[in-house]
Amino acid sequence: MADNNRADGSSVLHGKYVLGRLLGHGTFAKVYVAKNIQSGKSVAMKVVGKEKVIKVGMMEQVKREISVMKMVKHPNIVELHEVMASKSKIYFAMDLVRGGELFSKIAKGRLKEDVARSYFQQLISAIDFCHSRGVYHRDLKPENLLLDDEGNLKVTDFGLSALSEHLKQDGLLHTTCGTPAYVAPEVIGKNGYDGAKADLWSCGVILYVLIAGFLPFQEDNIVAMYNKIHRGDFKCPPWFSTDARRLVTKLLDPNPNTRITIDKVMESPWFKKSLPKTIRTKEEMEFDSFEGEKESEAKEKQLETLNAFHIISLSEGFDLKPLFEEKKKEEKEELRFATTKPASSVISRLEEVAKALNFNIKKSDTRVKLQGQERGRKGKLAIAADIFAVAPSFVVVEVKKDGGDTLEYNQFCSKELRPALKDIVWTSLADNPTPA
Repeated sequence: MADNNRADGSSVLHGKYVLGRLLGHGTFAKVYVAKNIQSGKSVAMKVVGKEKVIKVGMMEQVKREISVMKMVKHPNIVELHEVMASKSKIYFAMDLVRGGELFSKIAKGRLKEDVARSYFQQLISAIDFCHSRGVYHRDLKPENLLLDDEGNLKVTDFGLSALSEHLKQDGLLHTTCGTPAYVAPEVIGKNGYDGAKADLWSCGVILYVLIAGFLPFQEDNIVAMYNKIHRGDFKCPPWFSTDARRLVTKLLDPNPNTRITIDKVMESPWFKKSLPKTIRTKEEMEFDSFEGEKESEAKEKQLETLNAFHIISLSEGFDLKPLFEEKKKEEKEELRFATTKPASSVISRLEEVAKALNFNIKKSDTRVKLQGQERGRKGKLAIAADIFAVAPSFVVVEVKKDGGDTLEYNQFCSKELRPALKDIVWTSLADNPTPA
């Protein structure tokens, strides 16, 4: 359904959004305030003209921006809620971030180190998350860092971003892009570059600008500026603390092979100072409150039994042919398998996995919960396994992510859980026919 008009003259998109005032515009897009008629919630509506985009051959870039923004849901990244289209336009409904650009704050003067640190910690958290998804921003600068009502940083504008699938055979990116003053020296060259390392250089320039109030590589002549960038020719003002100077110098290393990594950035003394205390997640509190059943209760309670309807529903047609059954979606948070081994064997095997990985474990006769001790990108990884007795000698186990990051959960399942359970997973004779 295309956009139409209301009686008051305001534009309505797909019968869902009312467009309001213009927030800003670029070469190919305009951004408006829009209100969701159903929820009453305001969003930022980016409107892209199809004809202009197609004319300059940028439709693939628009499609890439959409796919990237759907992948990177993080507290410090502007969220894409939905994409709509009419015959002539593409509409992006995104978070409305009311605090303006971080650039506006810097334009008023340099920031105190503790304030700069808070913004930088949020920036690194967002970029680390992007890199874990194989996404490289490639145009990081203060103008693309927005602030919400509470002063929290939000990374935006993934129009120049790249994915791991865009790497050439040498494992590098080769498209020169970005804003000259913030671009890494290797991006300007023709030998290819690592997107993650290039993003970190840009983060280094941003950090310098936050504390200094001006750019590290400033020249009226762009060639002269690029020469300075290639040499890493800059100086920190005297008000930089020793730790800040050390971190900036490691970030603005013109050699990408020796430039500091994002993990090392997060371990650096300057970054860790005043790092916000992580609030315990709901899942972590639930794990701590989980208690295994008392022995007397355990003896009385048998494994939960499923009726035929539940069995069919659980196994999606009782096709247990694969090693595990998984929901067919991009980010799988659940898997199931069947075994002829008793529940106690499943629990013992899960205990072995927990012990090997130094995970905490809590259990009852019908449920096992595992929780990592190290914090991941979304808190501690937590896994719950529910055990159902289908028959006296046939058990179905359903494993779910109970907390933490989905990517880390999937890696745990593929690298640790599957190999550990492989020999107890049930396969029928039909799956393994006897050789003739």
